[in-house]
Amino acid sequence: MAPLKSLQQEYPDIDARFLHFCVSRGILSVEDFLIHDLNELIAFAEQDPDSEDLKKGILMILSYIDGQHQLWLNGLELLEDAEKNNLVISTGCDGIDFLLQGGLHEGQLTELVGSSSSGKTQVCLQAASNIAIKYTGTVMFLDSCNSFCAKHVANLISQLLTTRSKEVKEWGIERAMSKIMCQSVFDIFTLFHVLNQLDTIMRSEVKGKEGKMHLLIIDSVSSLITPILGGRGSNGHSLMTSAGFLLKKLANEHNLSVLVTNHTVGGERGISKPALGESWKSIPHVRLLLSRESGSSTRKVSVLKHPSLACGVSSNFELIS
Repeated sequence: MAPLKSLQQEYPDIDARFLHFCVSRGILSVEDFLIHDLNELIAFAEQDPDSEDLKKGILMILSYIDGQHQLWLNGLELLEDAEKNNLVISTGCDGIDFLLQGGLHEGQLTELVGSSSSGKTQVCLQAASNIAIKYTGTVMFLDSCNSFCAKHVANLISQLLTTRSKEVKEWGIERAMSKIMCQSVFDIFTLFHVLNQLDTIMRSEVKGKEGKMHLLIIDSVSSLITPILGGRGSNGHSLMTSAGFLLKKLANEHNLSVLVTNHTVGGERGISKPALGESWKSIPHVRLLLSRESGSSTRKVSVLKHPSLACGVSSNFELIS
């Protein structure tokens, strides 16, 4: 979301006096506004001589936040949207592509859940490599765990390329590597900043041109969100929901596939469950559970949530080493 100062032109009640009021309380952006207690902020405003104007400014920001939510669509618009977002991109992981009937769908947020040894990062790197080889568009990899290894990605691309010619293979590796962009993101506020930058960039691009972004990967989203959860307040959950909404908004508006990873935590009777809790599980369109038996290289991927597939449906596959 945007810095408060950028809303001045569109929202007249967000004037210099209101901005000064917000800055004095450490509120510089809409994200800062979200993590503040609204009742407390209104109470501070009521102590000010310009209380009515300040409260109008607060209402303007709430109006802006509400305006970020998508309006109702009728059946015809939903059909047109479904037909528009019909591209399926292969991950290069046979079991996942088979399970998802071709791969990741544009316009959807897919979550890959698994333990630290399940291979989540490897799936993300293999998907990025495969898409960079087979499609004209680009991949953005947001790395929150120092998991992106350029040499490993180059090796994956080399193995995925089928040509035997050394010169052609070297050209193919360079071409694919140039289409994979990586940025380190170590906190939720940097994530918001980067996602808003991507939104601005994609809005300025010519529709339908070659080189559009096909896939956005966040490895891992749980490492960014977990630190802001907990405590008595709801600020962390508000930020988590806002991040999920923004990812789905980017996927929908830019025909983009979004793939995020999430770790597992201990649940009842010692059974592992996805982290981030009940508030998060409704956000992804698709949730997949990735697992590996001890001592085996075979991975199993199972459906936890899907718009058209039954929960529990699974497939086995091998990752490229």
